Amino acid sequence: MRFLIPLCLLSSISCLSQSTVARDKPLPASLPRPSAQTIRQWQDRKFGMFIHFGLYSEFGGVYQGKPVDNGYSEQIMANTPIPISEYAAAAKDFDPKGWDPDAIVSLAKAAGMRYIVITSKHHDGFNLFGTKQTKYNVVDGTPYHRDIIKELAEACRRGGIAFGVYYSSIDWHEPGMDHYIEGNSNELSDDHARFNAAQLHELLSSYGPISEIWFDMGKPTPAQSELFAMTVHKLQPETMVSGRVWNYQGDFTVMGDNEVPRYGIDEPWQTPASIFNDTWGYRSWQKRENPEEKIHENILKLVQVVSRGGNYILNIGPKGDGSVVPYEADVLHGIGAWLNPHSEAIYGTTASPFADLNFGYVTLKERNVYLFIKDTSKPIVLPDTAETDVTSAMLLDQGDKLRVSKSGANLIVDSPAHWQSGFLPVIKLSTSGGLVVKRSVPHWNENGAILLTAETAEKFYNYNGRGYEAPKTLYKMRWYLPQGCAHLQFHTQEVGNIAVVTSGHQTLFQVSDGAEHQVEIGADHMLELTPQEPFVKGTTLPISVKTIDVKTCTQPIS
Repeated sequence: MRFLIPLCLLSSISCLSQSTVARDKPLPASLPRPSAQTIRQWQDRKFGMFIHFGLYSEFGGVYQGKPVDNGYSEQIMANTPIPISEYAAAAKDFDPKGWDPDAIVSLAKAAGMRYIVITSKHHDGFNLFGTKQTKYNVVDGTPYHRDIIKELAEACRRGGIAFGVYYSSIDWHEPGMDHYIEGNSNELSDDHARFNAAQLHELLSSYGPISEIWFDMGKPTPAQSELFAMTVHKLQPETMVSGRVWNYQGDFTVMGDNEVPRYGIDEPWQTPASIFNDTWGYRSWQKRENPEEKIHENILKLVQVVSRGGNYILNIGPKGDGSVVPYEADVLHGIGAWLNPHSEAIYGTTASPFADLNFGYVTLKERNVYLFIKDTSKPIVLPDTAETDVTSAMLLDQGDKLRVSKSGANLIVDSPAHWQSGFLPVIKLSTSGGLVVKRSVPHWNENGAILLTAETAEKFYNYNGRGYEAPKTLYKMRWYLPQGCAHLQFHTQEVGNIAVVTSGHQTLFQVSDGAEHQVEIGADHMLELTPQEPFVKGTTLPISVKTIDVKTCTQPIS
């Protein structure tokens, strides 16, 4: 077993603890939490349907005959603004006879979606379920008199698709919260937090299994976020809670609206996206053009997200009568037409081991490697993979055989003479033992030294802190070094205790500018800095590393 070698006997080095096994990932902020099996099942679904539907759908982004274009149409009550009583009066006309939950499930499945999440209550405070906490709901307050959430939950069970609900923590129908705050960062009173918890109890007790509950907005206190998450988990321990419950209490990280990160994330995560970035709720005056371009846009986003290890949830906004906008249905059918022959390259896959590839993207599953060819003019090169034993290569949807060769440390896949697979063709590589990536590591210079910088580090962040405007915070930095003994000299402005992690073990050090430590780099070549372990979600790296001077152990510490 490889281990860290702390130089506790050297006067320039401060060693605070012995080497212990490292986890190098944050622990949940509170317990209980879903099982590892549930988390894996959630991650394997990859693609889901979001539905924004409510009283705002009746307005269609229009008030008093004029388009309201200063924000999302589902937030028209605040964006206009519309008085509470006038907005609430729209419930008297809310009779969505065009709503067909079984048709919605069929559309989702045709699109290749494996789960559905619908707005049970949005910021306007109107409820699409028969809550006992307020009469301001679809059963008691409208001529429709039917529980939309219940009927969709039942349709999902009939269709064999996972069901989840969106729940806004804020409520503009509630006195004292009846206005928009930048970022929808309304603070919650204790009374309102208890109201939310009571509604969560209803949703988690009366609607069958809930695969995920998608909290959104508000600026709850840490105690309120914990109340919401634990209310869910005590009733349904396997329900996944979204990161927008805030204060690091989520079971999965949620990116910003329509945000596709350019890097992987070290925990379960999801990108929420809408067919039109400017709105999630129905907008009657939205320009709906070039459906093929919109189909390609969302296929590409799906692949980008999945190749980085995330899930992609794509929204539709039904009309006020409950019917699906034909353009949006066409887009979903188009995505499904591409997904059908390429499904094995998406579902149940894991993230690409490559940061960037000129030709496109990669996913992995078991012993298979899937290459998504975004640019067919670029050579198809997989760096540092020459030790991989490829047994076959073919175009996934057509079965055309392709030639694979080796060039130095790289695998080269020959392009077909003519690409005939349409948008974003996929190549499947089958291997005897899985993809082998022999990571490139820097070489010692003539002085036996390497300079590590903050810019070259692989970085890992905490997301979903207190409210939407809370910035992501750094908790882990990672570099790669030659195997063997190495001296580290830190350059930083702060003084703090950090864990230096190599070979799966951590040693706690106190680091200040100029502090020096000796470590043993293992066969994985990995050097990480984390907070003292174990640490919970939200914990930040206590120092800002500028550079680290690294020397081989044959070089004296100057």
